[in-house]
Amino acid sequence: MKTNDILAIGLMTFAMFLGAGNIIFPPFLGLEAGTQLLPAMAGFLITAVGLPALTLIVFGRLSSSNQLTNPLPKWLATLIWVSLLTAVGPAFSMPRAVTVAYEMGIKPFVTDNHLALFSTLFCLLTLLLAFYPGRLVDYIGKIMTPMLILMLFALAITAVINPLAPPSVPRGDFADMALTQGLVQGYMTMDAIAAVGFGWVVIRAINDKGVTAEKTVRRITFKVALIYAFLMSLCYLAMGYVGATSSPIAAGASNGGELLSLYVAHAFGGYGQLLLAAIIIMACLTTTVGLTNACTEYYQQTFNVPFRRSATIVVVITGLIANVGLDQILALSLPAILILCPVAIALILAALFYPGDKKFKRTYVATIVTAFVFGSLDAISILDKMPPSLNETFNQWLPLYSAHASWLLPCCIVLLSQKKWLVPSMKKHTA
Repeated sequence: MKTNDILAIGLMTFAMFLGAGNIIFPPFLGLEAGTQLLPAMAGFLITAVGLPALTLIVFGRLSSSNQLTNPLPKWLATLIWVSLLTAVGPAFSMPRAVTVAYEMGIKPFVTDNHLALFSTLFCLLTLLLAFYPGRLVDYIGKIMTPMLILMLFALAITAVINPLAPPSVPRGDFADMALTQGLVQGYMTMDAIAAVGFGWVVIRAINDKGVTAEKTVRRITFKVALIYAFLMSLCYLAMGYVGATSSPIAAGASNGGELLSLYVAHAFGGYGQLLLAAIIIMACLTTTVGLTNACTEYYQQTFNVPFRRSATIVVVITGLIANVGLDQILALSLPAILILCPVAIALILAALFYPGDKKFKRTYVATIVTAFVFGSLDAISILDKMPPSLNETFNQWLPLYSAHASWLLPCCIVLLSQKKWLVPSMKKHTA
């Protein structure tokens, strides 16, 4: 594959990930973290960039996307795929992208509520682009992404050259738990889950270029993951710095979208708002197109639903849910995100140690169940629904519970203990 083609796929991958959450979370994190921006951003990059990049690398090691869940019982594999792809597709991520595009790209310029009209037109454009998946790399990777990068670059340079104020005092838990708060905020981008869906699109894009040899696919996927991680980290750091230096104009802002709108209006005026609107709409469009293709390809392969019919169903459901409103979507999606993220990461870790090997069926199942159980405890804790007595007990005896990552150590123990247990057995069998 030519270097330009690898770069185009890397840019396409960056553009697909650069959606609603990627734009609205870092500025508000920067504002709340203040002088603790670096540790907070370190945690954010671990979950929002490191985990998706690892997922893409694992996909490159598999001969097909189905191998990720190949060792699992068929019913469980189907349940996990449907849950993950539905969450990052028509249930949460895609409607969120549509509503964010409207809230930040259209609403500041109109007086009446035109969400229904906008969501209809936005979904129609998404569907039109999804019908031509062969052109996805050229359209997103070679046209839209460079424009996105230029727009974000202009915003970041302005913040660095002419900051509104020095970073302020950290707010709330960011004063003592900046790293932990960054980790949780990174979850909220949903990229750890979205990477499982986007893995389909990346591998398909590589194969469409005529590359099918396993070693070559692995090498190219690694390069694509590096391109994505580098660009996304720069974007997050820039947006975080914008938020950290925006305290003079942040009064009244309740989320990163409002904060970014206030900053751009102050720094660039009317032209700045148009710039921001273009960034948001283009970022959200690339995300909805990529997710439509990811969901549709899986539904087509698993349930034999024709591509265009499946894509139409996904986009129609997205449009209907988008009209519920951004606040309601965020509130409803939080519990599902907090539980599905550990499950998705545990699945990736299992595939990293035992890629697609059915001999490790029990290990895969045990890892997934462990992630679900302990991930549910973390979700209850983050939502402040844990009884005080249990919360105190878990804080004292459950490792990483205070960091909302109590699932990590048990999952690693399940994986590594199984690997260690098999070594003498395999040696004995060989002898």
